[in-house]
Amino acid sequence: MTDTTHPASHVTERVDTGDWAALTAELDAHGHALTGRLLSAGECREIAALYDDADRFRTTVDMARHRFGSGQYRYFTHELPDLVRELREAFYPRLLPIARDWAEKLGKAAPWPDSLAEWVAMCHAAGQSKSAQILLRYGPGDWNALHRDVFGDMLFPLQVVIGLDSPGTDFTGGEFLMTEQRARAQSRGSATTLPRGHGLIFTTRDRPVASKRGWSTAPMRHGVSTVRSGRRRTLGLVFHDAA
Repeated sequence: MTDTTHPASHVTERVDTGDWAALTAELDAHGHALTGRLLSAGECREIAALYDDADRFRTTVDMARHRFGSGQYRYFTHELPDLVRELREAFYPRLLPIARDWAEKLGKAAPWPDSLAEWVAMCHAAGQSKSAQILLRYGPGDWNALHRDVFGDMLFPLQVVIGLDSPGTDFTGGEFLMTEQRARAQSRGSATTLPRGHGLIFTTRDRPVASKRGWSTAPMRHGVSTVRSGRRRTLGLVFHDAA
């Protein structure tokens, strides 16, 4: 099943017209950055409605069962809806220079080629062949524990979450949480309200921070605060596949 109503240029345009100098500076300073509007209200409803089409997904995860928090999410198959595929393809070349810069600062390898398709093929060759694109659904009392994503050794250091419901109208609570583990100090936390149709770019696991000796690695964790009321749904874009 494929969608044919969304020309790729429209989605790519929305990603490309973001203030990437400001987004890069925000990511460098804090490890996360809020984009402008990427999806219309109708497109958000369209993606959110896919959750009930089980054939679109390879697996469903009950977070409470695995002690990840409370709520549910589903991983898409590789037959991604056009909007999801186009968003992922549009973000990759924009995030790639940041990923390479971070790797250079930390003295790590930067294995990511210019092409997303080539990078995904490298993931598959390394045994990471499962789609990691995700739809998440939270109801009253649901939450997501602070964590770092572990899908295998092939890792892209940034990912994107897009809000599909309106905070304050469709749900309350449910802020996106991040903590940064600081060297020889208490962790620093942040909370972001994710507007409908907007994206939040954030650190997958680690980011570089300046230190007296140059650059050091700051482990980052992310999660979702308790939803107080209503329903909160989000789309997660990951730039590597899972083992």
